[in-house]
Amino acid sequence: MIFPLEDLVRFKGSIYEITAAASRRAYQLAMLKDPVVEENDGKVVSLAARQLFTDEVQYRIEHQAR
Repeated sequence: MIFPLEDLVRFKGSIYEITAAASRRAYQLAMLKDPVVEENDGKVVSLAARQLFTDEVQYRIEHQAR
């Protein structure tokens, strides 16, 4: 998974969380065949990462009760 280096350096959250969120968002973009994917040469992972780092798309962690 490729993340913009500048964004990674500034990121203060959990790398695991942002990686999981980017993976899930990339899957969503691929399955929806979103036109923005074509504008990004079909690179869904880098598009998903950019959306997360620019807060175009936000994520949250839901904790499951045991």
